Amino acid sequence: MKFSLRNLSLISILVLIFLSCKKESFTNNRDAILRTDVDTLHFDTVFTTTGSTSQVFKIFNTNNKGIKLNSVRLAGGGASPFHINVDGTTGPEANNIEIAAGDSAYVFVTLKIDPSATPLPFLVQDSVELSYNGNTSWVQLDGYGRNAHFLRNTNITANTTWTNDLPYVILEKLTVSTGITLSILEGCQVFMHANAPFIVNGTLKVNGDKYDSTRVIFTGDRLDAPYRDFPASFPGLIFTETSTNNIINYGIIKNAYQGIVAVETNGSTKLTLNETIIDNAYDAGIFGIHTSIKAHNLLISNCGKNILLVNGGTYNFTHCTVASYSNNFIQHKEPLAILTDYLKENNSLTIQSLNAQFTNCIFWAQSGGLVKNEILIDKQGSNATVNFENVLCPSVPSNATVSGNVIHDDPLFENISVSDNLYNFRLKENSPAINKGSDAGVSNDLDGKPRPVGLPDLGAYEKQ
Repeated sequence: MKFSLRNLSLISILVLIFLSCKKESFTNNRDAILRTDVDTLHFDTVFTTTGSTSQVFKIFNTNNKGIKLNSVRLAGGGASPFHINVDGTTGPEANNIEIAAGDSAYVFVTLKIDPSATPLPFLVQDSVELSYNGNTSWVQLDGYGRNAHFLRNTNITANTTWTNDLPYVILEKLTVSTGITLSILEGCQVFMHANAPFIVNGTLKVNGDKYDSTRVIFTGDRLDAPYRDFPASFPGLIFTETSTNNIINYGIIKNAYQGIVAVETNGSTKLTLNETIIDNAYDAGIFGIHTSIKAHNLLISNCGKNILLVNGGTYNFTHCTVASYSNNFIQHKEPLAILTDYLKENNSLTIQSLNAQFTNCIFWAQSGGLVKNEILIDKQGSNATVNFENVLCPSVPSNATVSGNVIHDDPLFENISVSDNLYNFRLKENSPAINKGSDAGVSNDLDGKPRPVGLPDLGAYEKQ
């Protein structure tokens, strides 16, 4: 027993010596320097009140002894629009942060900006000060704030017009009531939160114009990299059974889960799309369910399913470009266009008449062999007609009607670079689509530039 107690005493002494050594393993030598992995954190545009994602920088201790930071603090203190979290400690200042030899600490930074009267993006700045062993170093912070009209779970119950004085940020949901018209004027930007569908029970009239600054944009509200390029950033635009007489002129709908969903028809055209772009929708660019859509100079690009039209309906697409390339966000593994005259739900089959007309259109994709037929027509009934007049596509289904020019060659788009996320679907000088259309009564193209009276080009863009 005495021997065991003696051993226990020795062990206790060794533990104390070890702990004492550990306690003395921090240095206050001013020559022991900490470094950070960045000298500046840049934040992309942040809407007032909604806040941003966190960015982070690391503090590295490459010395052979630990260092205690007296403080990590925001120079602007509690009034700063920036907020920090240092290894779990939140607040404008964190004290007595220990970084062991060869270790590091994380500093998370977020930006939240209070509203102001400034309509344009404005710059906000601050810095994080690191203080230790008589040394001081800084990491600079900057970002742009932007005011907006914030609409949370809003139901529009009177005829309303939006102007482009400030962007519109939609949170949770926006609904246009039955019998009500929402008009959106040129240059408006509509930013949708991830949980915010744009539901139209009444009528939506979008009146953009041909210039980049005057088009009307619908996209997600995450403007910071890399989220600003992600598909499925918001649910999309939904036109319900009661919605009527909708029109989108010079609109851009990008990064949605489903770009446009249109349900049922009421005897007239439910939705007209003129000079409009639908891009990077995760599921479907256009999803029509027994509805009526008319479109010209429409570009649908890089969507999971660019065009999905089910359970019949009436459709007229003129001078449209439908294109898809597998990229970092969406793999092209579904046909560019899927049309059916039926809908099967819960073992119940509904068949409706289908009438679809495609005139002077381009369908092209690069799938790496994943898609056998880029246009799929599936008919269950006897009252289904799909016509293609002057078309460039890999192949036309045998159960479609074809007339005019049918071209199976590469359309030679101006510039496609998947690695750079660059897609220019205008035509090169030697494109086989040039002068292969017929006069369909469309006097301009997607850029608002004129088309010739005689032989226009196929697709949404006219080679000038």
